Amino acid sequence: MATVFLANDVKHDREVAIKVLHPELAASLGGERFEREIRLAAKLQHPHILGLHDSGVAGDLLYYVMPFVKGESLRDKIDREGMLPVEEAVGITLEVSGGLGYAHSKGVVHRDIKPENILLSEGHALIADFGIARAISNEGQAQKLTATGMSMGTPYYMAPEQASGETVGPSADIYSLGCMLYEMLAGEPPFTGKNSMQIMARHAMEQVPSIRIVRSSVPEEVEQAIFAAMGKVPADRPQTCAQFSEILGLPMGVTSTMRTRTYSAARRTGSGAQYVVAQRPWWRHPAAIAAAVVVVAAGGFGYWKFGRPQRAAALGPDSRRIAVLYFEDQSKDHTLGPLADGLTEGLIHTLSNAPSLTVIPRDGVERYRGSSVTTDSIAKVLRAGYLVRGEVEPAGKQVKVSLRLLDGASGVNLRSSSVVISADSVSAMREKLTTATSDLIRKQLGSEIQVKEERAGTENSDAWLLLQRGQARQKNGETANSKGDTAGFNKEFLAADSLYAAAQALDSKWAEPATMRAGLAYRRSRLSAGKPDLIRKWIDTGLGLADQAVANDANNADAYEVRGNLRYWSWVAAIETDATKRESALLSAKADLEKSTSLNRNQAGAYATLSHLYYQIPSATPSDIYIAAQRALEADEFLSNANVIYSRLFLAAYDLAQFDKAEQWCTAARQRFPDDQKAVKCRLFLLTTKSDPASVALAWKIADSAVAMLPPAQQPRERLTEDMLVAAVIAQASKAQPNLADSARHVARRSEGTPAIDPVRDATWFGAWVYTLLGDKEEAIRLLKQYLAANPQRTASLRADPGWYFRDLEKDPRYRQAVGAP
Repeated sequence: MATVFLANDVKHDREVAIKVLHPELAASLGGERFEREIRLAAKLQHPHILGLHDSGVAGDLLYYVMPFVKGESLRDKIDREGMLPVEEAVGITLEVSGGLGYAHSKGVVHRDIKPENILLSEGHALIADFGIARAISNEGQAQKLTATGMSMGTPYYMAPEQASGETVGPSADIYSLGCMLYEMLAGEPPFTGKNSMQIMARHAMEQVPSIRIVRSSVPEEVEQAIFAAMGKVPADRPQTCAQFSEILGLPMGVTSTMRTRTYSAARRTGSGAQYVVAQRPWWRHPAAIAAAVVVVAAGGFGYWKFGRPQRAAALGPDSRRIAVLYFEDQSKDHTLGPLADGLTEGLIHTLSNAPSLTVIPRDGVERYRGSSVTTDSIAKVLRAGYLVRGEVEPAGKQVKVSLRLLDGASGVNLRSSSVVISADSVSAMREKLTTATSDLIRKQLGSEIQVKEERAGTENSDAWLLLQRGQARQKNGETANSKGDTAGFNKEFLAADSLYAAAQALDSKWAEPATMRAGLAYRRSRLSAGKPDLIRKWIDTGLGLADQAVANDANNADAYEVRGNLRYWSWVAAIETDATKRESALLSAKADLEKSTSLNRNQAGAYATLSHLYYQIPSATPSDIYIAAQRALEADEFLSNANVIYSRLFLAAYDLAQFDKAEQWCTAARQRFPDDQKAVKCRLFLLTTKSDPASVALAWKIADSAVAMLPPAQQPRERLTEDMLVAAVIAQASKAQPNLADSARHVARRSEGTPAIDPVRDATWFGAWVYTLLGDKEEAIRLLKQYLAANPQRTASLRADPGWYFRDLEKDPRYRQAVGAP
């Protein structure tokens, strides 16, 4: 909106910054309104607000003069460092919050809080650009000072009501501040997209991503502050910056500068001032400090004390992270196992709707079903502050469920309860169990647990119990399959299907049995790889059942997910040869899976499939893949294919040339899945981004390790890909040591492979990139043509965007011909 000039103030002999508004903005704003606005901004005198020296009109130009800050903007710092240390990010946020709170008290809303408008000078933050803001009268009515049609704000940080053109108040600045804090901690804004409209739509419609999924070291109270600040509705956010700081852990009335200082001694005395300040970073134990400031002046001004009493017990960062372990069947004949499993999974699902809790998904706890692993070990792996254990046993004609809430760190039993339930009413069973468990948690955490009421889906108890028995048989089948017991697998899956069918017969309007049967058919189709007729049979069976489920319940996210999975698998398996029908299956799969995620924002499986499906959609971008994979991990970090999701996040960031972010995902994958081949291979990809001759030896070592981790039958094809990546490392190294270029060509030439070894010709893709790095466009385009002949679906995406891999080829006529560009 303006051009900024560095100038010298000759009167005061100082450097200043002069901001000259662009002519179109100046014409719309007008000199009179500009002067009125500047007078408002000039009144803002605060340690964390950049002051105003002067303003005026020169011909048609409107300008104002500000101090010149010798430092950098927060944008410069984030671009250079990526993720900032937690304490530093929170310190900057508190200083900005203090400045904004002051401005809001004077009736001024900034409306464009973003890293570019935060200047950093001598370790402190200064808010710039209060010159173009809205004045808010004492009555709270907005007086518009910006031109009609001018959209103040930046989409990455804009509150939903601001994007829609509504009148905004202080909470819009708080929303932007929450976005900015997220970016400082994650290295990227909370919502991204291909254009402004897409970004603003995501702000309005999507839940805020969990910062602790990306960066587990962020304290939970900091994440909660971000969630609070980024409420979709202004009334749901903190209404003042003081309230926001309070949520972040700062006692109201204590200045941010004072609170974030750390002193070597608990008390410092000097020049009439005394401070009592936390010796450790405040966010390490946010509510355990009674901060106080005593100001004493020789003239007898008096003193003020700020603070609040210390809580009896400080809650750790994982204190609201709950794991509900599978209940144990204590019946003598072990006939209550299916009921125990059903109650456990229902409780996990229901508690997951409580916004104040983080409940470990079923995939996270299922591995410990019937396990002898100690409670503290389970809690450590799951990072759970508390665990819920239960036992189910007969009580006459009813069932008794005993509940225990255990401390995750020690395994000590903190609280116990029991409930006697009747199997005659499914909804009553689930309600009583949820109430009892919520009560245990509430008493321990000292806060209400709000759980959304849900329909059980069926009131037919017999149908519900049949479904639980079917799930038990299905799990037995998966166990048999993992042991290579094909006969046992088939037997258990057949029994599971029969039980689901019986449940379906008892309640024909209940969508769940048909959904489970469709899922069984999908699983059997996946295990029939290499047998097209059998794949087609199971896909057709599954699609028919999924259609029934959707017809019974048009809002069933699971039904849409399984139907989308079946349709996408039919495309991947290429059981349909007609090109039009194949394209229709792909697009229908995409629609089903996206419908599933729109019905349930935590539909992890659908997001996971979409993160692969988007590779096949020409209009999709690496950002789409990244977002889908991130949503999958946020919804369920214990997905059975979480290692694959980490790999997709890494590759999407790599494809976007966001190498710092890619390195973070690679590191996270190696920590969690040290024996996974993809977690090893990502290190080789990262070496291709460095021009370091010393990295070549390491590249060969990683390549050898990655190949050796695969079964012998897969190694020849993998060898080609790994060697091509090594060739890319050598090509990059040749920029510093030119004599290595011939070595890169030699490795690339011998690694091209043949269609027999590499049917999808991945090696030729990487080979084309190697030759692009070496500046050999002719060889690059030759290999790229071979790749596109085997993968014609990629032509459109390369035509739309060659990415950073082939940016140097983009204008070459031979490249444009290869991708069908005009």
